[in-house]
Amino acid sequence: MAAAAARGCPPAGSGDRALAELLLEFSRAQYRAKDGGGAAKVERIERRCLELFSRDYRYSVIPNAHGEVCAHYPRHIVLLERDTGAGRDPFESTVQVGKLQDLINRSKMARCRGRFVCPVILYKGKHICRSATLAGWGELYGRTGYNYIFSGGSDDAWADAEDISEEDSALRNADSQLFDKVRGHDIKLLRYLSVRYICDLMVENKKVKFGLNVTSSEKVDKAQRYADFTLLSIPYPGCEFFKEYKDRDYTAEGLIFNWKQDYVDAPLSIPVSLTQSLNIDWSEYQSWDLVQQTQNYLKLLISIINSDDDSGLLVHCISGWDRTPLFISLLRLSLWADGLIHTSLEPSEILYLTVAYDWFLFGHMLADRLSKGEEIFFFCFNFLKHMTSEEFSAVKSQRRKSLPPGFTLEEICMLKQRDRGSTTSLSSDFSLGMESSPGAAGSFTYEAVELMPAGAQAQAAWRKSCASSPQAMLWSRAQQSEDRLPSAGMVEVKSSSSSSSTHSDNFLRIGSSPLEVPRSRLVSASDRESRLEEVRSAFLASYSRTIGLKAVSPSPSGAIGGLLEQFVRGVGLRGSSTL
Repeated sequence: MAAAAARGCPPAGSGDRALAELLLEFSRAQYRAKDGGGAAKVERIERRCLELFSRDYRYSVIPNAHGEVCAHYPRHIVLLERDTGAGRDPFESTVQVGKLQDLINRSKMARCRGRFVCPVILYKGKHICRSATLAGWGELYGRTGYNYIFSGGSDDAWADAEDISEEDSALRNADSQLFDKVRGHDIKLLRYLSVRYICDLMVENKKVKFGLNVTSSEKVDKAQRYADFTLLSIPYPGCEFFKEYKDRDYTAEGLIFNWKQDYVDAPLSIPVSLTQSLNIDWSEYQSWDLVQQTQNYLKLLISIINSDDDSGLLVHCISGWDRTPLFISLLRLSLWADGLIHTSLEPSEILYLTVAYDWFLFGHMLADRLSKGEEIFFFCFNFLKHMTSEEFSAVKSQRRKSLPPGFTLEEICMLKQRDRGSTTSLSSDFSLGMESSPGAAGSFTYEAVELMPAGAQAQAAWRKSCASSPQAMLWSRAQQSEDRLPSAGMVEVKSSSSSSSTHSDNFLRIGSSPLEVPRSRLVSASDRESRLEEVRSAFLASYSRTIGLKAVSPSPSGAIGGLLEQFVRGVGLRGSSTL
């Protein structure tokens, strides 16, 4: 207990204590499965992750005890197979772990450091995956490969392969055959995981080191092997840029990346079909500051995974351990805050899981990044304050697709309360089929709205009848235009074909494929905000007591930086005030 107090850690036995121990271990050295895990603390972290996954999912484990699959991936690589959360439709993966493991072993050479395409989030039966970018010929041929250049020595499974002369022209002519084979296995893995969308965060087309192309990417594959996938080039600054974030007193607002640097040659490229539903001017991306850029990319990713198809998503940068975990972690936390994944986990538990699994066990080099002031890890969790609104919610997207034109979800809730337990009409014009949720107060689930009035007169009559209702007071706040449904031209609708209804042309049938809404616990915008703020507060408190922030030069007035000031208040050393 005294030792914990000396380090500033919370008392033993608390959830904060576990997170503090994790952060301390994380900040000491990079996790390497090839080292066999080693310390008992690391083994506790690994077991804790498996226990947290088991709360809501059935899963299998791909063993990687000594890094034989990948040196910098977890020793226990989790394949989520089925969402077992109470009260939800059992979304299930069709992936079989034996087949997946075989494809991984065949394909891992295709990507830098052997960091193959790995599924890490299961959402509505879709796999959200992470990886490194494609390996270049230098790494594939071994002797002067990527790991040798960047790490001072090779440490991947194929690094001990027979030395091959780079000057051997016959071998260089065989490049295409080698890439066909290796990248062909990578493509088979992607297809087996039903991945359709590949989001590349690199600001380069190829990574160049000492004049050598040490990596490639799908978007510049000369043979266009990845042409059947939907490729998105969404360039995002690398970890080096986050030193400027630290040097600006951890302020991301107003911090804009310099897109005119010589090595930056990957423009933003997104299919128009993926941008139409987002009110974003993508042509302005080079003028966005770090906050706006992160927000807009996150909105794009959420829109993709919430589409009606069954396709999965791959997110990668170069090595897949800086920018990649940033967006994987934000996606996991955003979907959790909406009550759509990991629904059994408390804020402290989802925070522990994403720090441990998405960052630590997948090899983020926190100690190295901290020594250089490249605090992308800290930025990730402090950014949560910028994604609390409903515009980042996957639930909102489902509402847009699944509600009759002219009605908000809150108004349908009023119908539910006025006609609880009945599926008969409130009047001759209304019929409602909804389901109560056993979840917390303010949350609910809904399967389908069978028949709702589509005509403007019927809607107006209903709202007038509700004006004096006590329930109406609950939803009296003004609705912004963005909370409304898009115009009919932007939403796929189908008129009821039932011959028993004389008003079939005036009603919309919602809930049938492909517009069916999963029976997940929906979370209101205020709940989402409070949940994310609780995660952020827990992170700030634990981070400040274990790792801390490096102070920048004091201002002329001698005032401490804004974020450091928050830390001081957060640990109770100074009275709170409006932040």
